[in-house]
Amino acid sequence: MTRAIALHDVSKSYARGQRVVDGLSLDIAPGEFLVLLGPSGCGKSTVLRMIAGLEDIDAGELLLDGEFANHWQPSERGMAMVFQNFALYPNMTGRDNIGFPLRIEDPGADPAPRVFATARMLGIEDLLDRFPSQLSGGERQRVAMGRAIARHPSAFLMDEPLSNLDAKLRNHLRAEISQLTRELGVTTVYVTHDQAEAMSLGDRVAVLRGGVLQQVGTPRQVYALPRNVFTAAFIGTPRINLLRGLVRAPLDGAMTISLGKQALRLPEPLSLDHQLLRVQQGREVIVGLRSEAVRIARHSSARPGEVAITGLVEHVEFQGHEILVHFNTGSRPAVVPELEAPRPAARPARRRRREGATVLDRLRERAGSRRAGPVVVLEHPGDTGPEPAPPEGRLPGDLVVRTTPDLRLQHGMQVPLLVDLAHLFVFDQQGDRICPSPDRLPDLDE
Repeated sequence: MTRAIALHDVSKSYARGQRVVDGLSLDIAPGEFLVLLGPSGCGKSTVLRMIAGLEDIDAGELLLDGEFANHWQPSERGMAMVFQNFALYPNMTGRDNIGFPLRIEDPGADPAPRVFATARMLGIEDLLDRFPSQLSGGERQRVAMGRAIARHPSAFLMDEPLSNLDAKLRNHLRAEISQLTRELGVTTVYVTHDQAEAMSLGDRVAVLRGGVLQQVGTPRQVYALPRNVFTAAFIGTPRINLLRGLVRAPLDGAMTISLGKQALRLPEPLSLDHQLLRVQQGREVIVGLRSEAVRIARHSSARPGEVAITGLVEHVEFQGHEILVHFNTGSRPAVVPELEAPRPAARPARRRRREGATVLDRLRERAGSRRAGPVVVLEHPGDTGPEPAPPEGRLPGDLVVRTTPDLRLQHGMQVPLLVDLAHLFVFDQQGDRICPSPDRLPDLDE
């Protein structure tokens, strides 16, 4: 039997009143594969542990198949959890690790048939007599998954099960997990900070930031119609280009979005989505452009809905099947704090020792400041000071464009670019989407 899971306005706080999950509501259908996605410290693992019964719920309701289950013991919920660190008993063989929960469930039954059937499903029959210390990381994770599958649970709860593995093995096990969960038809809640995992595995993706649900939808929906700038920036590789813009809508001329040294001229008559920008006249906004929304003009004229700008090549990344070109267009980047490498303010060493602050204390403070910070950092629209340095870990340039590997580009080249305004995102200063219309229904998969 597979299980329906519902969270209604669920909240959780830890010491000092710090709220790590805030008013979360989610409905997970029987047999659905839902991915909880977000940066470290956003509360996604806490949500999983509340569903499992390993954490108490401070406020709100957990419903399992429509029954109030806040106070059910973990053993009453019929769920199986797969952890990030495998959590195998080191003194037990693979056979005993897989069979252990079965012996607890029914001490009089022989677990051997179910253990072997599970091992055959996972292709680990030859690992049953080995101890965890004799297994590789991928083999240990398969044994851990076998222990969960053998129980025939009503739901799988997976807490970043692939994060400790190398990239090649991660991709292989990702495909295995997808195939297994669909064959078994069991409700699955999967936690990850890796958006590639989320997009490839989930029937739906729920994006969290600071314990607050930002958006939930199919992978295609959250990519093509992000509700806010955080979701737009967190999902997609390479990351969406976020630029600071200023809307100009004169009564006697065309509407434009100034990007600093250049501007995007909106075609007339204005589309219904672009008409929504009139109320932003004179205000600073955040312009979002996916790398595929901009193309390099190769001796061809602009198509309907495209506008021309130019870019100076700063860096070229060869990816084999494509290249990513970093351009300097004279625009001003907008920064989403949670997605940039934190750069804490320097503190004198003597003061740090005198206060006795530990590394853990400083990490906690840093995580708290990231959760409490704004969605996006914008300076005053009238700012004409020097352009900020690129965030730590980012290459120079303000616009990344994806193109084919046959194009030969070098640093310093001036290149004509065409922006497809049909794929233009505009967000207000609070980070909420203005264009396309926030009322547009995400019916891309329907």
